[in-house]
Amino acid sequence: MLNYEMGNSDPLQVGVLSLARPTFDVQFAEQVCEDAWDLLGKIPVNWIGSRKLLFDAESVESQIAKLKKEHIDLLLIMQLTFTDATMTVKLAESFDVPLFFWSFPEKRTGGRLRLNSLCGVNLASHALGKSGIQCDYINFSPNDPETSEALSSWIRAFQTRKNLSQTKIALIGKHPDGFHTCAFDSEKLNEISGAKVEQMELEDLFDEADRIEQKTINLIRNELDSKINGLELVEQEPLEKSIRILSALRKKAENEGFQGFSVRCWPEFFTEYGCAACGAMGILNSQGIASGCEADVYGTISTLILNWLGEDPSFIADLVDIDKNDDTGVFWHCGLAPLNMADADLPVEAGIHSNRKKPLVNEFALKPGEVTIFRLSQSLNLSRMVIGKGKMIKAPKSFSGTSGVIRFEKPSTQVLDTIIREGLEHHFAITYSDVYKPLKVLARQLNLPVLELT
Repeated sequence: MLNYEMGNSDPLQVGVLSLARPTFDVQFAEQVCEDAWDLLGKIPVNWIGSRKLLFDAESVESQIAKLKKEHIDLLLIMQLTFTDATMTVKLAESFDVPLFFWSFPEKRTGGRLRLNSLCGVNLASHALGKSGIQCDYINFSPNDPETSEALSSWIRAFQTRKNLSQTKIALIGKHPDGFHTCAFDSEKLNEISGAKVEQMELEDLFDEADRIEQKTINLIRNELDSKINGLELVEQEPLEKSIRILSALRKKAENEGFQGFSVRCWPEFFTEYGCAACGAMGILNSQGIASGCEADVYGTISTLILNWLGEDPSFIADLVDIDKNDDTGVFWHCGLAPLNMADADLPVEAGIHSNRKKPLVNEFALKPGEVTIFRLSQSLNLSRMVIGKGKMIKAPKSFSGTSGVIRFEKPSTQVLDTIIREGLEHHFAITYSDVYKPLKVLARQLNLPVLELT
């Protein structure tokens, strides 16, 4: 099941136009068009348009007028047969939305080209390119088993792009001194993604947390008792403070429309407020509210992107160990991982921060399974997307907090070499969904180069 609606925006409004010429095999083109529409109907977005083939400028102009009333997010042009680029250029000029072409292969019969669809897209892409207009495409038969996945990847990427343009992140405090990986330019981030960042001081969050009613704290405590073992064994006053932070951040997400938080989690959480932020943020991540530590805004954005593209919540972690002998690495963080990532055979335990000795930290080993690794990166002063894949293997907890042992799709030493030589950030977002293909599509939509981690 694809998670099209995990984001903060409404489902996509996609305009659909079917271009053709009557000099080709119209009956065949009409059948292909019907099959294509049947497949579109299985993908849960709002498809707006006519199933009829459009043969001339008048019919296209009529559809343009109708689509303009619908406020579409994306225009899908089904190139059923060859056409010249005249109407495609007109369409591009009429809508300030991404263009997506679908061309249709045909059998090599030794006879006439019945559609010549692919050449039509080629002609259109050239014309648009000369005008500085970007477009994307797929070239699949509606009956090809791969077509549904290809379309879904594109739609998920476009939906995520829309979500990003409407995203608001709360930056709470500033990144720790020396953590250059967490520094960022808000204007540059907005230029790349459309996301906005609002600054908030830690002291204000602490004040809001202190004002949470005790009955709310008690309800959340009961909620956590059913999910985390041993809460009664940790120091109770800082545990309650952790719950207060969780409640305050939930409230801000609900009332102020934040999709994620980037939090300066140390040292003030320990020295001024008296608890760890990790457990609260892990619970938020479990609920799809992206929460990143060390005030890493790009890390939070990376988490959100994986949330929207995949089926399960994600989180950011450090690569802290490489074992060249068994060709594995360890991804770890203090206790930030969503609870659904826990190995089902082992309990989630209430813990304390390994350095600062305060709760709440969620302690568990990550479950086995295929994962996607991702980072919206600023390394080497370049805006790009870092994408990799691997498999978490069943293993005990490597270090206190949350950790998972991973076997990459490349030798672990090569992965480490890429990270260091490319100067990559120390936080990588991880999800148990295979979202490699839609991430590649999203990169093209955001006009960002891709660095293959694996």
